[in-house]
Amino acid sequence: MTPLLQIQNLTRYFGALTAVNGISMAIEPRERRAIIGPNGAGKTTLFNLITGHLAPSAGAILFEGRPLGGLPPHAVARRGLSRSFQRNNVFAGLDVLENLRLAAAADGRGSFNLFGSVARLPRPLAKAREVAEAVGLTGRLGTPAGALSYGEQRQLEIGIALATSPTLLLLDEPTAGMSPEETQRMTRLLAGLPGDVTVLIIEHDMDVVFSLADRITVLHYGEVLTEGTPDAVRSDPRVYEVYLGTEDER
Repeated sequence: MTPLLQIQNLTRYFGALTAVNGISMAIEPRERRAIIGPNGAGKTTLFNLITGHLAPSAGAILFEGRPLGGLPPHAVARRGLSRSFQRNNVFAGLDVLENLRLAAAADGRGSFNLFGSVARLPRPLAKAREVAEAVGLTGRLGTPAGALSYGEQRQLEIGIALATSPTLLLLDEPTAGMSPEETQRMTRLLAGLPGDVTVLIIEHDMDVVFSLADRITVLHYGEVLTEGTPDAVRSDPRVYEVYLGTEDER
């Protein structure tokens, strides 16, 4: 099977700092892949490179066999990649349905219809309602996004990403700042994402990572430290040393 996403010797410099140093990995279709590592390991920089927010200093990014490196974010999105960020990124003054409707109207590959009559857009509205159900917000469709709880806003942001009908969904710390109850709810939401959507997730909560990921890539100082199944990564002493802590510390 041809990988959906191929990263080949990817490197990014910021002056004298090498934030990403020769990373290579392959993400298969329908895979749930987690990226973990300590602060400063290069995780978010890697996402910024994949999604076009940064240009690579060297290396290649291939999506469905076609190069992505150097494309602007809107062009990357039109290829079928969608991303959530560490901070909530919603239209606070619009209600949940309209946030989702706008995303569905663009669907990651077309152009936004910001000013057309909602009544004339049955497909985006239907998609918005479908996504709202998938992310547990059916009962909040008329609520302004700014009035949602923090956890609900995170659910909405993931819904916005899903409404663009992505082939690859990138999630950057989806449970950051959440209470234990919100984290459990988000974990259930992520576990129930459509099976045909490939997911690449940066996450600090190891319970979330080990419950969701098919494979885990561990970054350290901008390089791949190790990669494998959750069981393999959990038992790797190098992971305990650089990220999870030594046995004496646990």
